[in-house]
Amino acid sequence: MAETENHETEDVAPDAEATPEAPHASASDAAPASEAESASPASEPGAPPVPPKERRRRARAQKAAATTARQPMTPEERHAERVGERQRKSQARRVERTRSSEKARAARAGAEPQTTPPREHGPGRQKTRQGVVVSDKADKTITVRVDIARRHRRYEKIVRTSNTLHAHDETNDAHIGDTVIVRESRPISRLKRWRLIQVVERAE
Repeated sequence: MAETENHETEDVAPDAEATPEAPHASASDAAPASEAESASPASEPGAPPVPPKERRRRARAQKAAATTARQPMTPEERHAERVGERQRKSQARRVERTRSSEKARAARAGAEPQTTPPREHGPGRQKTRQGVVVSDKADKTITVRVDIARRHRRYEKIVRTSNTLHAHDETNDAHIGDTVIVRESRPISRLKRWRLIQVVERAE
């Protein structure tokens, strides 16, 4: 029994001696590999470009290393850091607002002065609209479509809409497709608040 124990100890001893050397060898082998990975091949003049995934992986690794290397901060230091970040962002927003206001001011200065048209609907002045007759089925009544095109305030796009008016036509002069001018009047019926003034163009 003693001989077998001696043989077992002799067999185990070389393995025990070899095992401490293995981590040293693997660490020495891993060190150049990590150095080779940290060295960017794109930094060399003739090296191929680094793929985007690899660039993102390296950036994340650098950020994680910087985060772990940073010393823990006290609550006062974290608060001071947040205040500084807010001030930096506020300054950037202020600069952007100043730049945009100067740009808008320059655009207004270069544009032609806008003249305010006279008020259409003043005391004793009726509104006037020009449109196309879309229905003349009712007696002494026409339905006029008024097309409206205006520019959007923010997006500067031309927005087209239409409105429908019921106008009084005493002589049944207008027909479908005619271009007419109607004027605001007293209420003539439940829907009619306009009256026919002129037939500008007849339908073909």
